[in-house]
Amino acid sequence: MTAPPRPAGPDRTHGGGPDRPHRDGTADAPGGSGPVRGGWREGDPEAGRRWLRLDRPLPLESGEELPGVRLAYQTWGRLNAEGTNAVLVLHALTGDAHLTGPPGPGQPSPGWWEGVVGPGLALDTDRHLVVAPNVLGGCQGSTGPSSDAPDGRPWGSRFPRVTVRDTVRAEEALADALGVRAWAAVIGGSMGGMRALEWALTFPRRVRRALVMACPAATTAWQIAWAAPQLHAVRADPDWFGGDYHSTGRAPVDGLGVARRIAHVTYRGAAEFDARFGRAAQSGEDPAAQGRYAVESYLDHHAWKLVRRFDPASYVLLTEAMNGHDVGRGRGGAAAALAGLPERTIVAGVDSDHLYPLAQQREIARHLPRPGQVRVIRSAHGHDGFLVETDQVAALVEELLTGSE
Repeated sequence: MTAPPRPAGPDRTHGGGPDRPHRDGTADAPGGSGPVRGGWREGDPEAGRRWLRLDRPLPLESGEELPGVRLAYQTWGRLNAEGTNAVLVLHALTGDAHLTGPPGPGQPSPGWWEGVVGPGLALDTDRHLVVAPNVLGGCQGSTGPSSDAPDGRPWGSRFPRVTVRDTVRAEEALADALGVRAWAAVIGGSMGGMRALEWALTFPRRVRRALVMACPAATTAWQIAWAAPQLHAVRADPDWFGGDYHSTGRAPVDGLGVARRIAHVTYRGAAEFDARFGRAAQSGEDPAAQGRYAVESYLDHHAWKLVRRFDPASYVLLTEAMNGHDVGRGRGGAAAALAGLPERTIVAGVDSDHLYPLAQQREIARHLPRPGQVRVIRSAHGHDGFLVETDQVAALVEELLTGSE
């Protein structure tokens, strides 16, 4: 196996390029720390994770029950005696509970909100208990398709479909276990924003404030359409095996790589791509002789980086959950539902986001109990702006936590 050429140009949100993964879904981790297998597995280093095991099956919206649920999570800071100073931070589709801290064994990536969480920072861990769970159905320690079912075999295709609301109901048990009576704030962007909305609407007495970023009240046809070729790419991989590849020694890494390339185009901005790459060829390659353009190398890099740390079946499961997101379902429509959000709710979007455009955040803000203006994150980085522009996000977090209720 040989490594592809390095991607063109630096990238603020991502590290160096890993080797192309093996067909069994493993890849060599940087620094000789051993293989990374498309997600956390039993026996891997805990790397700051803690776990909650639910003592009874989790009822799902579908009417099914999911037994043996375990949630992985990380915390920073301490809970006060009243159980009211905790902040819940909810990650996006391919995120995890690792908000802050370096990469290392068991954590292939650095924290995704460095500079926001810590002593004296916007999420001040001297004042707040910060809690970040890995979503139900994920692959960084929480129960998902790659986890073992009660019969000792991987869940695979047997894992039931879950909704965004199901993931929130699993996290309710985490709040109970931690002694959190009411979250001081619930914060999330993209899929995390969908979860933040559902948290506030499903458990209104347990959410005092909310910061919702870069997400819609309901997923649109445009967003479902972008997800469709990603789902097809994973399922068309010959190593998908109907979702039951976990015991085969193979994994649909090529399909997940294609899905990530498609997704990453939607996450970033056209202006950024044109300004950063133009029509430049990748160093040492000639596109006229089956070589790559620099932007192709960049997408390759992000594809194989994701494959190193994410399970394809979790990608499919969670993408489908996002497709089904609709806060108005069973609540009399989106407008009626959004009126039930906390009075102290801040809605933010990214000005260059063409996947979840500002118009969708304006719709949410228009129907708040106190209708207000959307806070605009100004960024050339498209949808990923809420991850990249940490100074602007930190200012929103401070506004949320210091403002009157």
